[in-house]
Amino acid sequence: MKIRSEDLPVAVIGAGPVGLAAAAHFVQRGLTFIVLEASASVGASFDSVRHIRLFSPWRINVDRAGRDLLHSRDWREPEADALPTAGEMLDDYLLPLSQLPEIAPHIRLNHRVTQITRQGFDKKKTAGRDDAPFLLRVDTLGIEREVLARAVIDASGTWLDPNPLGANGLPAIDEKTFSTRITYGMPDILGRERSRYAGKRVLVIGAGHSAAGSLLSLAELAEQIPSTTALWAVRGTNLNRTFGGGEADGLPARGALGVRLKNLQASGRLEVWTAFHVHSVQAQQQNIRVIGEPVGGETPVINNIDEIICATGSRPDLIMTRELRLALDPWLESPEALAPLIDPNVHSCGTVPPHGHAELAHPEVGYYAVGAKSYGRASNFLMVTGYEQVRSVVAAIAGDMAAANDVQLVLPETGVCSTDLASACCEGPAPQQTDACCTKDAEEKVKGQAGCGCPTETTEARPTSRYLHS
Repeated sequence: MKIRSEDLPVAVIGAGPVGLAAAAHFVQRGLTFIVLEASASVGASFDSVRHIRLFSPWRINVDRAGRDLLHSRDWREPEADALPTAGEMLDDYLLPLSQLPEIAPHIRLNHRVTQITRQGFDKKKTAGRDDAPFLLRVDTLGIEREVLARAVIDASGTWLDPNPLGANGLPAIDEKTFSTRITYGMPDILGRERSRYAGKRVLVIGAGHSAAGSLLSLAELAEQIPSTTALWAVRGTNLNRTFGGGEADGLPARGALGVRLKNLQASGRLEVWTAFHVHSVQAQQQNIRVIGEPVGGETPVINNIDEIICATGSRPDLIMTRELRLALDPWLESPEALAPLIDPNVHSCGTVPPHGHAELAHPEVGYYAVGAKSYGRASNFLMVTGYEQVRSVVAAIAGDMAAANDVQLVLPETGVCSTDLASACCEGPAPQQTDACCTKDAEEKVKGQAGCGCPTETTEARPTSRYLHS
């Protein structure tokens, strides 16, 4: 007997905050679903970084549908303006949400999705494709299984696929050889991994908030163990984007992080290498050294390193969706319609416009990547964005197009102006032959001030005509 797609559940991949938010919305709409989680517990990525304190407060870290379900079970909601750690997010929100009787029976732990296709269809075949169920190949503790679904919401994230050291997107030469000396992401420098970094010469590579957090933790460790040394290497030449908007940031903790890092850099306690593009890693007696790409005829070298922290972001796993017909942006690997709205070459603050099922859709009808995975290689993602994405997507799957199209999203400003690299960024084009991004930036720098905070690195502006859509 042929299985009809409409009789099957929707498969949600990933039991993180966005995947569980999707589950809560399905519960509210009375639709059947199944959550496939690769790890042995929900929120595994949060558990791996329990020590990290989030920039965003509880009031925007809890999905509305999840909040409603939890309150129906006498859940005690945390203080709205408090800033949780990743561990507190897991213990006080994600775990209670996953344990609700409306959700718990539908979660499958240790179910790693390895491939997604259409039942009876390879990528080439078209006729009848949209009516065929999705087939998900799942690894369950070494045993292969198959799961059929009417639609797929892929909230698997990007955390487990970190970018390499190499500035060209490839691993640096011999990066794998020295893998025991390299940590990706944001290690617990002051806690579980203190002994690994105490008294060591540590190089942090990256210009994002994870890099900033690790550098500040190393500075704190150096106050306790003076022989600890922090080094910082970035590809750009202007650090203002990393330092952020300070008091102008809509998330005060995020602004404070940048201010603290800027003060650390100004104090001389931090060795900073700018315009450093990692080429290779080499042995150096008992230590290692990192070689950069030549600049101006000279090859930069950072010597005598004990440990490296690679905080260069992450990328989506595209292997599992190889048999699906996806329209991915060639640069960001996000849905093509979403890419111009989130492009980090253009957006440096909370200027991402509202977006939902329409921008997340693909030629493969019924498949949606949401959450961090929807942003591809762009790193400017906030959980509240993912919550609104899944609200819209679930409404679309339910056939409630009025709700699906009513997308509302307000993101906290960073205090760093957006950059329209095709023209100007703040207040008109900068004067020629000045190290500025706009008129205001140039005027402030003439006065000896830091400028307006825009990046001045030369970046090729992406063409926009092919992204025009209603």
